[in-house]
Amino acid sequence: MKTEPAPPNILVVDDTPANLHLLVALLSEHGHKVRPVTSGELALRAARASAPDVILLDVAMPGMDGYEVCRRLKADEKLQDIPVIFLSAHTELEDRIRAFEAGGVDYISKPFRVEEVMARVNAHVTIRRQREQLASSYRQLRELERMRDTLTHMVAHDMRSPLLALNLSIDCVGAYLAAGKAGLVPPVLDNARLALQNLIRLVTQMLDVSRLESGEMRLTLADTEVAPLLAEAAGVLKPAAGARRLLVEGGQGVTFRVDKDLIHRVITNLLANAIKFTGESGTVVLRSVSEGARTRIEVQDDGAGIVAADQKRIFEKFGQVDGEKRHAGYGLGLAFVRMAVEAHGGIVGVESDVGRGSRFWFSI
Repeated sequence: MKTEPAPPNILVVDDTPANLHLLVALLSEHGHKVRPVTSGELALRAARASAPDVILLDVAMPGMDGYEVCRRLKADEKLQDIPVIFLSAHTELEDRIRAFEAGGVDYISKPFRVEEVMARVNAHVTIRRQREQLASSYRQLRELERMRDTLTHMVAHDMRSPLLALNLSIDCVGAYLAAGKAGLVPPVLDNARLALQNLIRLVTQMLDVSRLESGEMRLTLADTEVAPLLAEAAGVLKPAAGARRLLVEGGQGVTFRVDKDLIHRVITNLLANAIKFTGESGTVVLRSVSEGARTRIEVQDDGAGIVAADQKRIFEKFGQVDGEKRHAGYGLGLAFVRMAVEAHGGIVGVESDVGRGSRFWFSI
């Protein structure tokens, strides 16, 4: 639902009570929020306490005149963009020039006309708000560019390893065949296939994240047995586990209604990350835990763990983990996990202690 913009906030500065009352009544009648003050010192305090949209500023005031007030406003980084409209009984060209040199954007001669005051105030309110919108759009654009660069770096980083593995495998196959050692080729081809599968998985993740974000991915829900699903996912990642122990616990006799293919990829993503961040002699546990009508799937590792600050943003599309362990990167995998689980009405989370491993989980 579109929200209505806040009424313009106008600071009126004049040492003559009659002028203040007239301007307050006029501006309030047109729906503006008006703050009247009677001196330059009070004007500066009011502006610093809450920046107005426009300042109507009398020139001739005792103590600090309007020109000095304006110069001080323009010297303040937080207030310098506020448009200042001078009010003055002086109509000479030199007075107008002094007003603009002090930083004013407009000049209204006294006695002023109601229509002129409202036209100029509204024009400068509009210009100020348009500038603020433009600045906000610029900041959003810069943030989008930053996220794009982050995504590009993330994807390039994650793809580099499988591409290097493919290149090395091709070189090895060529060398073995040239040396008449064809018997050494099959294991190298297995490594090449694994690298190619990783590349396909990364590309699929990017496409899936885009489809989940746009709501274009339709789920094919069916009652699915948990235990066979866990065993199948563990079987897929068994070669990548190497010497690590990969244990599967629970899930017997439990079913949940999910898109089997999508949840299978969620589990394999979590397993792949756990294996990646677990030492060669470590253990990764994949388990199912019943929570009443919900089923919770956990993937636990005994790796380096994740600091609390990173845990809060690790499931975001552009979230990254700081520190030495970022070399492997979580990439888009966990963003895909979160989106896929939430598409099922589920929730995801992580529990981790630095130096004691991590437990990633989702509940459906």
